[in-house]
Amino acid sequence: MSATPLSTDQVLSLAPDAPSAKAGAALAVARKWTGVGGDGEGRVVWGLCQGSGAQPYRTQVDLADVASRCSCPSRKFPCKHALGLLLLLVHEPELFAVGEPPAWVAEWLAERAGRTERKRQREAAAPVADDAASGAAVEKARERRTTARANKVAAGLVELARWLEDLTRGGLAASASRPVKFWETAAARLVDAQAPGAARLVRQLATIPSTGADWPERMVAAVARLHLLTEAYARLPELPEPLQADVRATLGWATTEDADDARTITDEWTVLGQVVEEEERLRARRTWLAGRRTGRHALLLHFAHGAAPFAEPVPPAGGTMAAELAFLPGSAPLRATVRTLGAPAPDDAAVLPAGHARIAGAMGDWAATLAANPWTERVALVLSAAVPEPDGERWRVRDADGDVLPLAPRFHAGWPLLALSGGHPVWIAGEWDGDALLPLSASDGGRLLSLTQPVAHSVGAPA
Repeated sequence: MSATPLSTDQVLSLAPDAPSAKAGAALAVARKWTGVGGDGEGRVVWGLCQGSGAQPYRTQVDLADVASRCSCPSRKFPCKHALGLLLLLVHEPELFAVGEPPAWVAEWLAERAGRTERKRQREAAAPVADDAASGAAVEKARERRTTARANKVAAGLVELARWLEDLTRGGLAASASRPVKFWETAAARLVDAQAPGAARLVRQLATIPSTGADWPERMVAAVARLHLLTEAYARLPELPEPLQADVRATLGWATTEDADDARTITDEWTVLGQVVEEEERLRARRTWLAGRRTGRHALLLHFAHGAAPFAEPVPPAGGTMAAELAFLPGSAPLRATVRTLGAPAPDDAAVLPAGHARIAGAMGDWAATLAANPWTERVALVLSAAVPEPDGERWRVRDADGDVLPLAPRFHAGWPLLALSGGHPVWIAGEWDGDALLPLSASDGGRLLSLTQPVAHSVGAPA
């Protein structure tokens, strides 16, 4: 049987967590499996994996959408057995005998096909509003919902403005002694006002006090941005349309449905790296891309709940994908969604995106981005020649001019990065938030090292 079009890294990216990925990799050996096979058409593979029980676990994977089922008791999807089976297919496809699926696999495929058909029939039978009166009623209802939300947001931001005035009148130094409930109460009111983005910014205020000698300056800047947001929303109709989009996005009002054909870019996109964060069992994955032809940076934002995998697999750091991206509106658009996906780029097509040779140039771009959209929270930043070095208990990078950028406190791969560089300048890509750089990947010109997962890829020279 031929190998799956998935790579090892793409399979591991399906894992719900790091322990599952590790356990799946441990199962990707032939001696742990019996009866492995596939239909020969690249649709489905199956196998039996002996566990702790008397009967082996029945594992099957639908390769069309990488869905899986296993008889093991795991509540994680995909389970370690499905990951192991896929990894075995990647590394040893010749082990998979081609033939008709066993009854237990065929039944599962039939169940999936049945669900798909029932869904199609329900959609086909759904009433369609095909007359003008019905269409007008739907549009009026949508307008009423939009107006109601706009009014709730406006009231919430008026209350936020008063809260900010009280906060500054009491002195920002007092923020260090404020209880958690003080910030959470204000944030909860904004959630009720349907402004979740503003609520998140209020919660971030609680994390600033007493986090470094410069925390008062950072607190002032954060409060000022929130105040600017309240003023901007109060004057929303007077703002240019791109800036209106920035305000709505900051408030949490933007969705990928806002992307349209007027803001699409087709390119071969190199993955600079990924950041995965979790809050209350909701995981958010930020994937930063750089266009090989355009040099444009883009942000793909995906979400998954609990242990569920991210539905949209993307190449790992250093990987390349040919795609048409549609950007959400804004003054300095960054967030995008994949409109169409081309054929996977071969490994030897990966090149290092060009970066700034000097930190001053990168900071100039950051200033221009903030001038266009003052609520920008983070951007991708690429330095073509930076030297990592320890800075007390933290790390920093230095350029040829002697300028330095601090690395984020959460960055814990300083020693591997230093080992890669050997004390010499290296190419570094990361996420800059205005205070510190979070390195995501680095290269010495011959290989690209992911600094968020232990995977290295060969790359070409900088573009």
